[in-house]
Amino acid sequence: MKELPKAYEPRQYEDIIYKRWEESGLFAPADETEENKANTFSMVLPPPNVTGTLHMGHAVMLAVQDVMTRYHRMNGDRTLWIPGTDHAAIATQSKVEKILQEETGQNRHDIGRVDFLQQVDAFAQESHDTIVNQAKKMGASMDWNHEAFTLDPTRERAVRSVFKMMYDDELIYRGHRIVNWDPVMQSNVADDEIERKEVTSSFYYFQYGPFVIGTARPETKFGDKYVVMHPDDARYSEYKHGDTFTAEWINGPIEATVIKDESVDPEFGTGVMTITPWHDATDFDIANRHGLDKEQVIDLDGKLLDIAGQFAGMHILDARPKIVELLDSKGLLVRTEENYIHQKAVNYRGGGLIEPQIREQWFIDVNKEFAFKGDVLGPYKKGDMVTLKSLMQESVRGGHINIIPERFEKTYFHWIDNLRDWCISRQIWYGHQIPFWSRGQETYVGIEAPDGEGWEQDPDTLDTWFSSGLWTFSTLASNPEDIRIENGKLIIDTEEFRAFHPTSVLETGYDILFFWVARMIMMTTYAVGQVPFETVYLHGLVRDEQGRKMSKSLGNILDPLDMTAKYGTDATRLSLLIGATPGNDTKLSEEKVEGFRNFTNKLWNISRFMLMQIHKLDYTMKKDLQAPQYLKFEHTTDQWILCLLDDLIETTTKHIDDFNFSHAGEELRELTWNQLADWYLEFAKHKETDPVLLNYVLNTLLRLWHPYMPYVTEQIWAELYGEENLL
Repeated sequence: MKELPKAYEPRQYEDIIYKRWEESGLFAPADETEENKANTFSMVLPPPNVTGTLHMGHAVMLAVQDVMTRYHRMNGDRTLWIPGTDHAAIATQSKVEKILQEETGQNRHDIGRVDFLQQVDAFAQESHDTIVNQAKKMGASMDWNHEAFTLDPTRERAVRSVFKMMYDDELIYRGHRIVNWDPVMQSNVADDEIERKEVTSSFYYFQYGPFVIGTARPETKFGDKYVVMHPDDARYSEYKHGDTFTAEWINGPIEATVIKDESVDPEFGTGVMTITPWHDATDFDIANRHGLDKEQVIDLDGKLLDIAGQFAGMHILDARPKIVELLDSKGLLVRTEENYIHQKAVNYRGGGLIEPQIREQWFIDVNKEFAFKGDVLGPYKKGDMVTLKSLMQESVRGGHINIIPERFEKTYFHWIDNLRDWCISRQIWYGHQIPFWSRGQETYVGIEAPDGEGWEQDPDTLDTWFSSGLWTFSTLASNPEDIRIENGKLIIDTEEFRAFHPTSVLETGYDILFFWVARMIMMTTYAVGQVPFETVYLHGLVRDEQGRKMSKSLGNILDPLDMTAKYGTDATRLSLLIGATPGNDTKLSEEKVEGFRNFTNKLWNISRFMLMQIHKLDYTMKKDLQAPQYLKFEHTTDQWILCLLDDLIETTTKHIDDFNFSHAGEELRELTWNQLADWYLEFAKHKETDPVLLNYVLNTLLRLWHPYMPYVTEQIWAELYGEENLL
C-alpha cells in the first residue's frame, strides 16, 4: 500500500475524478430491484438562466442538492437528479439586444425575427455550455443523460399540450387587463421581473373642486373624473357616493363624481384621491368594482396622448414640471412637499420605467372551476369541480407538500389567497410562441400548426414561468412522443415519470417561492393531477461578510469558480453549507473558504497518518466491513471513538433526513478535528492500535464526509481501495 502524498492539491485531482464518475455511470439511477423498488429519490435542478454564468446563489443550490443526492445514492435509493437550463425569455432577449446595439447599432427589428432568434440561440448555447462546465466544477452529480432545456422540442410539446388543455377548459382567455408595460422593451413583464427602486421626488397637492388631492404623478391626471374616499372618513361625510361637481382642471372644467371605496387609506395624504384606471392597478380595481370609465392617457412609448391637449406627444417625465407650472398658474397648486420617498417600478432586465397599461393579453383564470384530472388530492377526487387556486391551497394546507422552513407557509398563503389571474403573454420574440392561429374569423389552438394556407400565428410568446412551471414532469419525458393528451389529462408515458414523480424535493431560494414554486404547484396539479414535489426546501441568499448583497457596484462579488480554483471545490462547498440554515441568509468571505481549505487538508493528513499506522501493521485495507464490537478492545480510547462514531452515524443520518445540513456538517467537523485528530490519534501514536479498527474509522469517516466533500474523500478512497471502487 502506497502512502498518500504530503499535501492535497485539488487541481491535481478534481477534473480526473469527475470524469471517472461520469464514465462509470454513477450519476444514473440504479436499475430497479425488489429491494429498492419502493425507495426512490428524485429532484430537478432549478434551471439557471442561459444569460451568463453561475453565481454564489447557484453554488449554494448545487452544494445542498448534491449533498442530498449523494446521501440517497449511498443509502441505496434509486436516485435521479435532473439537470437543465431555462431560456429565460426576457432576460436572454434583452441581453442579446444590448449586445446587438453595442456592436452594430442595430435593434432586432432591423435584422428581422429569424436572424435575431438565431443570434439568441447562439448566445444561449454558449451560456449553457459555460453553466454546465461550472456545475461540473462544483462536483454536482446530476444525470446528464436526462438534461433538459425549457425551449427544447420535448418541453415545447409539453407547453403546447398544457396550453391547449387549459384553453379547452376555458382557463386560458384573452382579455383587457392592466399589465406591467415596459416602454423600452415594448412588452409587458411579470411581477417578479420588476425591481422597485427607492427614489426621492416631489409630492404635489392640488385643489380639485372642493377637495385637495395629492399625487407624485400629475402627468397621469388628465383623464381623472372620479374622486375617491373611504366611506367611513368623517371628514367627508357630507358627500355621498355618486355626488357630482364641476372642477377646474388641467385643460379646463370637468364634471367629477364622488366614489366611496374601502380601499382608500384615510391616513395617506388628505384621504382623498383621484384615480387613473388605465395606468394604476389599484385604480383599475376600483373602476371595475364601480363600473367606472377608463381612459388611456399615456401611449406605449411613454408619451402623452391627445387627451393631454397642449402636452400631447411629450414624454411624461418632460411634461411633469410643465403641468405643475400650468396648475400653479391657475391657482390650483396648494403646496409641494420635497423629498418624498417612494418606490418606482423598473424592469430589472431591460431597465425601462414600468408604466401600467390596459392591454389585450392572454391570461390564466385562477378562480374558474374545472374537473379535477387526478385520482385524488385530499378531499378532491377525479371529476370533482376545483379551481387552480383551491388546488394550490390544498397542496400545502392538506400536508401534501411540506415547506421548510415552516414559516414560509404563511408567506405562501398570503400570496395564494390574494392571487390574481396570471398574464402569460409577452411581446417579445424569444420563447414559446403562443399556439394560437387565426385565418379571418377562424381560430385554432393546437399542438401542431393547422393545415392549409392563410393561417397566422399569434406573434406573442409565453411568460417564461409557464414552461418552467411544468419542469418536474416535463423533464421526465425523453422525447416529444412521450407526451400526449388523453381524456383531457396530460400523460407522460415513461418509466421515469411513473417511478420518480412526484419528485422528492424541490430545493431553491426563498425569493422565488411565489413566482416559480407556487406556479409549479398550479400547473402540475392541473395537468397531471399530482403535486410536483413532496418537500420544498428554501435556502437563503449568500451575502458578503458584512451582510450586504453581493453586487458589481459594491465590488464584493465572490465568483464560485475563482474560489474552487484557488481553494478547491470541497472547501467552497463547505463554506456554503456549514453555518447556513433553511430560509436564512448566510455570510460568506474568502477567509471562510480559506478556513475550510485548511480543514480539507486536515482530513487528508488525518487519513495519511492513519494509513501510515495501518501500513506498519502489514494490514490489507478492506472496503466492506462490519462495525467492530466496542468491548473487543481493551483500551477505553478505542471504545470511546467507536461509541462516538456510532452516535455520529445516527445523528448525521437524522440531520440530513431532516434537512439540517449545517448541523450535520458541524458535528462531523467536531468529531474529525477535535475528538479524532486532537485526542484519539494522539493516543494512537503511543500504542499499537488494531488495524481493523483504524480501517473502520477511516472508512466510515470518508463515507460520512463524502456528500459534503466528494473530491478529497473520493481521492483518499481511491488510494485505499483502488480507482475502480467508487465511494
